[in-house]
Amino acid sequence: MRAMVLERAKQPLSLKEWPVPRPQPNQVLIRVQACGVCRTDLHIIDGELSKPKLPLILGHEIVGRVVQTGGKVGNFHVGDRIGVPWLGSACGHCSYCAKGRENLCDHPVFTGYTIDGGYAEYTVADAQYCFHLADGTEDTATAPLLCAGLIGYRSYRMAGEDAQKLGLYGFGAAAHILTQVAKYEGKRVYSFTKPGDSKGQAFARRLGAVWAGGSDEQPPERLDAAIIFAPVGALVPAALRALGKGGTVVCGGIHMSDIPSFPYELLWGERVVRSVANLTRRDGQEFLALVPKVPVRTEVAVYPLEQANAALSDLRSGKIEGAAVLSIG
Repeated sequence: MRAMVLERAKQPLSLKEWPVPRPQPNQVLIRVQACGVCRTDLHIIDGELSKPKLPLILGHEIVGRVVQTGGKVGNFHVGDRIGVPWLGSACGHCSYCAKGRENLCDHPVFTGYTIDGGYAEYTVADAQYCFHLADGTEDTATAPLLCAGLIGYRSYRMAGEDAQKLGLYGFGAAAHILTQVAKYEGKRVYSFTKPGDSKGQAFARRLGAVWAGGSDEQPPERLDAAIIFAPVGALVPAALRALGKGGTVVCGGIHMSDIPSFPYELLWGERVVRSVANLTRRDGQEFLALVPKVPVRTEVAVYPLEQANAALSDLRSGKIEGAAVLSIG
């Protein structure tokens, strides 16, 4: 099979002929149709997430079809449409798993990081951590839901159900999905982009944001909560300045630059800063059930598999409006 392979950090991916993996008893073999290109992939390439399996096939927003099942798989059958997320599996017996917090598992496996992912024609995945996907949507449009959507949804829930005025810092793949969900649920969305990004601000307003401006600006009213998707630590004090008392800042990324010091006054008033780590299967089930009700429409820039480096470069430089996706099928 063809695969785009990361052999060492800080190097471009290489197009390789790679053996088709064999599924273990608990796994399914998947013919990949599409795989989203996520900012987490850039963090892995750049060495900011420092413990990848190498050589590595990146990609953790996978949509495909099951072509073979392991002997212990009962929840998927050949031909099923399947989605594979970032959480490849959890141990099931550590203290966090025992409390239903598998996203914090002490011994997790991550798709496209500690095991091979979806920048390839085939991949394998633990069937218990995959999602059934209904037919009727384009594979490339569905792929961003498997991480940008899921992590965005978990961040959204962590912001609090009573947060009516919601700020989103960094208007990329996750924010463009989450804006639609929040609007559907009657929330007021305030979008923050890079200063001067008038195109991104227009995109946010088109999707339903009631206000859009630069991250160096203050919104016209105090926010109940803010979610930071951009990996920029300096946005934490900026978001705190925009919050009303009792508000929450949620850091939705897996990596962020250092947070600068800020006066206690910004935190006082029972404001909260918290992070979101990974996802649970329950997040996925809830979010994927919500998607057709909204309905969520993803905007994607599609690249063939062999142009994965171009997709990553465009994502890094901010050229993508919405999400980048590799079309592989």
